[in-house]
Amino acid sequence: MTSTHTDSNAWLLLEDGSLFKGKSFGAKGTAGGEICFNTGMTGYQEVFTDPSYTGQVLIMNNAYVGNYGVKDEDVESDSIKISGLICKNISYRYSRMTANDSLEDYLIKNKLVAIYDVDTRALVQHIRSKGAMNCVISTDLQDEASLKAALAKVPDMAGLELSSQISTKTAYTLGDPNAPIRIAVMDYGVKKMILECMIRRNAYIKVFPAKTGIEELKKFEPHGYFISNGPGDPASMDYAVTTVKDILATNKPFFGICLGHQLLARANDIATFKMHHGHRGLNHPVKNIITGKSEITTQNHGFGVDPESIRNSKNVEVTHINLNDGSIEGIRIKGKPAFSVQYHPEATPGPHDSRYLFDQFINMIIENQ
Repeated sequence: MTSTHTDSNAWLLLEDGSLFKGKSFGAKGTAGGEICFNTGMTGYQEVFTDPSYTGQVLIMNNAYVGNYGVKDEDVESDSIKISGLICKNISYRYSRMTANDSLEDYLIKNKLVAIYDVDTRALVQHIRSKGAMNCVISTDLQDEASLKAALAKVPDMAGLELSSQISTKTAYTLGDPNAPIRIAVMDYGVKKMILECMIRRNAYIKVFPAKTGIEELKKFEPHGYFISNGPGDPASMDYAVTTVKDILATNKPFFGICLGHQLLARANDIATFKMHHGHRGLNHPVKNIITGKSEITTQNHGFGVDPESIRNSKNVEVTHINLNDGSIEGIRIKGKPAFSVQYHPEATPGPHDSRYLFDQFINMIIENQ
């Protein structure tokens, strides 16, 4: 199966002045955001639709992207969430007979600007060295001055609040209303598989908009609370920190993933910080220091929990650490049924080593009923 394609020039300009010439792929136009990279070899469609990537231009570090096309079911939200895409090689032919479309046609339908024929390995090394920064991709702007003008309009990720922009606008329910467990989910950019992992464990869930207050959450009479992943800087989300504090005061079981992990930390006076270039991929090793076991994890985050703040905390305990750089990957609150992890145990795409955490949450709910 093939996709119709006509090559045309595209340009990539980084905030530090680095300029790359490539070829256009996907929609035509100009797109900007914070550049980041994912090291996964598969699962590109799930990655592109992950709401946590909102506001970011993504480098796919695998040598070829698009070889198995796209499929309607392989999504984590209702649309592509990345701002732009950078690849080395593009496959116009796709071999999966169950695929609905080619990658390029999918990008065009989602109005996503992409560039390929870029040395992505060199580009990733550059980002690892210089750190995350803003960038702009364009098929229309052909001179450096115009690219710089477009780049100047891209907002910095530090201090940027995005979750309320992409959260559901109205609450909705999923699962069996007669299920024995009810979970209230705060949607700061939740992935579909996270919800599915709770439904599969016989939970009835209600997903709430980002700025829902505790009184509205209580009306659902939940047995537990889940705080989702999402984009942006947790330091800009005082409204969410207030909600997390109110939830903790109920003493109901609490589970947070990624942004939810950072918000749990901030609700306990633990600082967060912007990482040099973040963690994004399918093969990050994490150690559970409670059990002593390690797990291979899927990750997508550009902010982290400050280790110095945790060392000075009397009520927050570290449960997981990253074996590559020692960064904090999990915490729990002493004296409360509350815990969180920085990585993604639902793992789409990625390994399923960490899905035991959903069992842990469900068991915590059962024990507290």
